[in-house]
Amino acid sequence: MFGRKKKKEEQAKTGTAKKQSQMAVVKDAYKLVKKDSPFAIFWCLLVFVLIVTFGVIIGSNLGQPIYAGFLSLPLGFLAAFFLFTRYANTAAFSSIEGQVGAGASVLMSIRRGFVTTPAVNVNRDQDMVHRVSAKAGIILVGEGNFGVRSLMQDERRKMERFLSGVPVTEVIVGNGAGQVPIRKLQKHMKKLPKKLNTVQLREVRARLKSVGGLSVPIPKGPMPTNLRMPRR
Repeated sequence: MFGRKKKKEEQAKTGTAKKQSQMAVVKDAYKLVKKDSPFAIFWCLLVFVLIVTFGVIIGSNLGQPIYAGFLSLPLGFLAAFFLFTRYANTAAFSSIEGQVGAGASVLMSIRRGFVTTPAVNVNRDQDMVHRVSAKAGIILVGEGNFGVRSLMQDERRKMERFLSGVPVTEVIVGNGAGQVPIRKLQKHMKKLPKKLNTVQLREVRARLKSVGGLSVPIPKGPMPTNLRMPRR
């Protein structure tokens, strides 16, 4: 009897913690959006009102204004929330852009198929290279200034020697020619052609375990992939 009561209390606590964490994510996102785009919430509310109003008008023409208005409420909420997530994406990237380790923060937020080891090579100017293993092979992602190309070459030679035959791709984060903007980094990584199968990738990662990285500060804050709609 007491055991069941204890279990129920633990489940209640876990459920409360999950709700609090979801609300905390939305709160953090709201603060970022408000700081980056002060009128964003206004546009989200406007989209909600327009969709509900449009639904009521259609319902009036069909003789069912209340029913149509009721159906348009969730559609309006979804559209407004979708717009809010777009603003949150932009605000989240803007908040970390230019910080040391911003690229690693974005890479580590990719959920499936990518394993990132941040800062495998760093110089005194805080230029750095991150190593990612995926079905595209080894992806070296550099962020920094002029010295990053030299770091990339060193790390590429190291990987080609250590993992002979495994394809190595280089990506440099930035807004210059031939570089990938930080807000497009996730999409760019996912679009890279797959060159390894599951067994080969497992072997590559097993060998990489013996190769370490360095400890660097990674920018904290809500990333786009962490933003979820709160459960009711």
